[in-house]
Amino acid sequence: MNRFLLFLLLPFLGLAQNTFQMGNKESAPTNGSIEIDINKDIKGTLLLPNTDKPIPLVILFTGIGPNDRNGNSMMNRSDSHKQLAAALDSAGIATYRYDKRTFTMLKENRMKDDVSFDDFVTDAKAVIHYFDNDKRFSKTILAGHSQGSLVAMLAMDESIDGFISIAGPADPIDQTIVQQVATQAPGLDKELEQVFKKMKSQDSLVSKINPYLISVVGPQVQPFMKSWMKYDPKEVIKDLEIPVLVVNGTRDRQVDVAQAEKLHAALPESKLVIVENMDHLFKKVGKDDIEAAKSNTDPRFPLHPELVASIISFVKQ
Repeated sequence: MNRFLLFLLLPFLGLAQNTFQMGNKESAPTNGSIEIDINKDIKGTLLLPNTDKPIPLVILFTGIGPNDRNGNSMMNRSDSHKQLAAALDSAGIATYRYDKRTFTMLKENRMKDDVSFDDFVTDAKAVIHYFDNDKRFSKTILAGHSQGSLVAMLAMDESIDGFISIAGPADPIDQTIVQQVATQAPGLDKELEQVFKKMKSQDSLVSKINPYLISVVGPQVQPFMKSWMKYDPKEVIKDLEIPVLVVNGTRDRQVDVAQAEKLHAALPESKLVIVENMDHLFKKVGKDDIEAAKSNTDPRFPLHPELVASIISFVKQ
């Protein structure tokens, strides 16, 4: 159980704890890897293929935890988002990926205790606004991974031409975590469920918490969790009136395929792709759990080619 809780819950602990300044887009390099600081909290990389024609832009949003633009955190180094950006670049698709504000704040020793889920949505909107009316791009697609799936959906505006959910939960985060705990640590899920109920019904913090659950529903994390669990992704996705691709891997141990199926059911006109032997970090892994777990810390694991092909096809349609 301890190993499970470390794997699942430790990302929340980050909540308790040669740059090109883009003031003038016209002065930016014409192609290649371009560092763009949108504001003090949003620092990222635009990967721009070498072409004079307008091309699609995919904005990437990372998952749970203080992740950097490459999809890495204190817990893992998979380079998942960096590799996906490179694969799309090879297909003539531009990408912008950025460090989450929690990563930047931790790196710069200015982490605050009052970061909320809505701050991530605010950052996503700032990124979208930055690229509004940029003539280098023929269309703009948002691609959200895990937590980033909901962030992207909530940040949508009329400038967006498509949405990709990769391993995005369909249920509210409190239900999702309870389901995960029920699978990995039966019995503890009931206790967690009661904590979430108290959090919803009272304004004050819930102080009596099982030590095994401190990192996910401890008093220091509860304000953030409350700001997140008020959203139901399968309800949010219903409002989208643009092409939508929902992707999940059969070897994803954090977000089950059933979650992707629920998102698709909520928006039947979306395209659902279930990728065999893909894990939570876009990697192709085998049946051996111990070997598959190495993809979290070894970037040499390859991206699943079906994921890459599905995204390229969707973006270019």
